[in-house]
Amino acid sequence: RASGAGEPRAREVPTRPAGAPNDAARPDHPSSDGAPTERFAGRSPGRAGQPGRLTVHPRGFGFVAVDDGTDDVYVAEHNMGAALHGDRVEILSRPSPKGREGIVIAVLARGVGTLTGSLRRLGRDVYLEADDPRLRSPMPVEAPPAKYDDADVFLCEITHYPQDDQERPTVRVLEALGARGTTEVEVAKIKIREGIVEEFPPDVVEEAGAFGARVSPQEKRDREDLRELDLVTIDPEDARDHDDAIFVERKDGGYRVVVAIADVSHYVRPGTAIDREALHRGTSIYLPDRAIPMLPAELSSNLASLVPKRDRLCLGVDVTLSRHGEVQRSRYVEGVMRSGGRLTYEGVARALDLTKEGDRQPAADRRKPMLTALLELARTLRKRRLERGALDFDLPEARIHLDDARVEPLAIERSKSDPGVREAYRMVEEMMLLANEVVARDLTERGVPAIYRVHGPPDDKKLESFCELATALGHALDVDDARDPRSLTAFLRKIDGEPQAPVLRYLLLRAMQQAVYSTQAGAGHFGLAAADYLHFTSPIRRYPDVTVHRVVRKVIHGEPVDAAVLRPRLQRDAVEASHLERRAASVERDVVALYRVILMRDRIGDEFDATVSGLSESGIYATLDSPFAEVLVPVERLEDFFELDRLGVRLVGNHTGHSFALGDRIRVRLEEASVERRQLIALPVWSKGHRRRARHGGGKRRDGAADGRSREDAKPAPKAASKRARPGAGAAKGAGVDRADSARGAEDGNVHLRERPSKSKRKRSGRPRGNGAAKPGSKKKPRS
Repeated sequence: RASGAGEPRAREVPTRPAGAPNDAARPDHPSSDGAPTERFAGRSPGRAGQPGRLTVHPRGFGFVAVDDGTDDVYVAEHNMGAALHGDRVEILSRPSPKGREGIVIAVLARGVGTLTGSLRRLGRDVYLEADDPRLRSPMPVEAPPAKYDDADVFLCEITHYPQDDQERPTVRVLEALGARGTTEVEVAKIKIREGIVEEFPPDVVEEAGAFGARVSPQEKRDREDLRELDLVTIDPEDARDHDDAIFVERKDGGYRVVVAIADVSHYVRPGTAIDREALHRGTSIYLPDRAIPMLPAELSSNLASLVPKRDRLCLGVDVTLSRHGEVQRSRYVEGVMRSGGRLTYEGVARALDLTKEGDRQPAADRRKPMLTALLELARTLRKRRLERGALDFDLPEARIHLDDARVEPLAIERSKSDPGVREAYRMVEEMMLLANEVVARDLTERGVPAIYRVHGPPDDKKLESFCELATALGHALDVDDARDPRSLTAFLRKIDGEPQAPVLRYLLLRAMQQAVYSTQAGAGHFGLAAADYLHFTSPIRRYPDVTVHRVVRKVIHGEPVDAAVLRPRLQRDAVEASHLERRAASVERDVVALYRVILMRDRIGDEFDATVSGLSESGIYATLDSPFAEVLVPVERLEDFFELDRLGVRLVGNHTGHSFALGDRIRVRLEEASVERRQLIALPVWSKGHRRRARHGGGKRRDGAADGRSREDAKPAPKAASKRARPGAGAAKGAGVDRADSARGAEDGNVHLRERPSKSKRKRSGRPRGNGAAKPGSKKKPRS
């Protein structure tokens, strides 16, 4: 039992109203006059608008994620008024054939305050060409520097915001960041583009410092004492925080599992500066050279991190399961614990003889009996999940090795490439899934408001397209079967080991909806085949987990909750958390793409073996065997006119008959490494008997804006002259969409699908030259 005077109360609340999350977000940049007065025609008297956040596409249109969590609202460029990308706005909306269409009637808060770009002189005036193509550019510069280098990147702040849809922001220069193309400058551009600030405000730092370095005796009082349990953390070798610990034992023919999670909600209280900042950040961001935490280091790396041999406050679940993995009993635990050891996936895999790679970890070897029980239970739970229809995509992510200065990349490889290490990872993942489902089921049954993780079923049209595509690749899948998660799981098992399996898994994931946060209980998680699911296990790095912890603490203490007041607050937090999660994913993805290009720019002319992983009218995407990178083979640089078949699974040359299909093995030679576009360009290495050669000329490309796209990429892709050249809809189109979108795993189904824009007809006269008619495909419209 917990330490403290006398015999403490035991808090054993069976899992089965709830917390008070913060509803005070840090205000964004105010509108130009400090008040939401930017209104224009279109508002009906007495008709209330909807607040939300505007995301603008580089082509001008945008979407507003409304606070009530309903479907995003499409906003045409001419309906945005004075709003800019990232602004919080008020809109009026109406149904339309595309879903909902709206008009901005007010700017509530500005989302962008600083930005980067290049200075350009036009006549007597100096303008800023913004790196972010979603912002109106060029922008007038007030008091520009007398001298500047065209190659430098400048950090600027907006001093005057637009008052209508014709005006552009005015900026002033804060500093020169350095030469365009260098690693530090390019990483800084990405962070500034997304509004990422690493330093915490002074009041947050002050609050965090006031907690001290240790858990006090008073804080431990009346908590259940878990320090005798051999709770251990299991994380990657380079983990920056430790917010979950596990204990497993065989008991009464089944298993007992204790999943203890750092009690972040004890420190992050509603209305505090720390809470305001955590909500503003939403999630930690993990870059190859650093972590940008959601919480100050005093918490994320110390008091709230389950470091070994230190008393820590925790909130967790104690679950009893049958030998078949059925949950028999569960209860919440508000406790104090002491991690017995920091284990790594590699060490656990070595202790269980799942791998022969790497050094042994004594702390893991000493716990082989517990780890063996953990492995047995994890396999049982995983089998049950797959049988009920949980999808297992198991797509690799990039692991980047940096130099001693942690600046330049040395190597990029697939993460969890060792099967034994992957198994160790799944062991921990299954325990986290178990805890999340136990809490989600309990709160749903209680009818207590909470933020859930919702993953809806795939759109029927996208699913139909994927089934047609899979069948064309030789793996028949019926549409009716594909609507059943169990049939989809059986399909994934069936294709396991096939050469085209990685491509099919990727395309299926792209056909899925994006997982979001919502207060809608019972909405379910399609990817996990779970009726109820939420995030409870990572409060150090995810704000929704903190809100769930607050709810659970209310349950433990038997405190009442006003659901009518709490649910709207949680829904606003859920919408913001979904937005910030996408922002973090964008930063992480773009930085990895940047490091890939920097690593490869010294290997121009080298040849690599690769697999065709995507096709579009503009080119062939191929994933290299090693290093783990993707290249684009532009069809405009091939000596033939290539057309994409109806399903988007094969590119065929009109004259040579040469073709490229999804899953094909090819050899390529690296031709370009564009840091600005974050893109690697390669050409095929033809066999010796093939007389035609890829030519190096092709169409000229002009460097585009900051997201690494050429200006041609911003134009709609031309339509092929024949019907065969039109790619199919939905998943088939996904074969040729922006390959920078990476899978985030089956748990989230977190992939941004991008639809192909409408295309104008292509005109061909005479014999095509180098496929000149096939301009690079446009960047796809972001999923709402």
